[in-house]
Amino acid sequence: MRRLHLIEIHEQSWCPAVIRDCATDYLQYVINAANAYEPIAERLNDAIARAGATRIVDLCSGGGGPWLRLKSTLAARHPTVAICLTDLHPNVATNERLSSDPVGDRLKSYAQSVNALSVPPELTGFRTLFTSFHHFQPSEARALLRDAVASRSGIGIFEGTQRRPSAVLGMLLTPLIVWFVTPFIRPFRWKRLLWTYLLPIVPLIVMLDGVVSVLRSYTVAELKAFTEELAGRGYEWEVGETAAQGLRAPVTFLIGHPAAK
Repeated sequence: MRRLHLIEIHEQSWCPAVIRDCATDYLQYVINAANAYEPIAERLNDAIARAGATRIVDLCSGGGGPWLRLKSTLAARHPTVAICLTDLHPNVATNERLSSDPVGDRLKSYAQSVNALSVPPELTGFRTLFTSFHHFQPSEARALLRDAVASRSGIGIFEGTQRRPSAVLGMLLTPLIVWFVTPFIRPFRWKRLLWTYLLPIVPLIVMLDGVVSVLRSYTVAELKAFTEELAGRGYEWEVGETAAQGLRAPVTFLIGHPAAK
């Protein structure tokens, strides 16, 4: 399938924050309930160790991505590595929930807007992007990788969508999943029920944005081409795709870090 860079509604500046937050909260819930990114946990742990990172800077975090599940796996190997969640449109509810969690001292949300193409210099650490790299045009994707290399930051990019006809068809079922899981999403909010059941805007947006995400997704070959353009910069790259595991979809990954001297 040819890549199409259509717009995702929830990432547009004109999308109401309540709708965006409901959509990203749903994505966060499903990703963690399925533990969708567990298959790449050891690869990520190994890359963090090779990069010598003391902090993870998660970009385009939305509602927190997979970190509520992955943080325990990380803690087993890297007990002192903190996780900083960032986003261009920070999820205020997530910020408040994490800041009030007495056991969440290693997982914090950055309140200011962060553009993944130009990460503030004070946010040093191993950069990660989950289910978000497809948001970027090829020129932006290259710029994002160049910025990581210029700052000598390790980077891990992980996508749970693949550009395949079967994935497009699967996304057409997402409204049913949204309707089913919404009562279980925490914290409970009446607004979420309003925009999911009475005025079903959230299921519609999740479905449409899901189809667009599939059409925007990069293949392993395209990711490898991006890294080949950075040859000679003193970086080691690993690009591939995990096998499907039960109900888990494959995960496409790109991992890079400064080469050992």
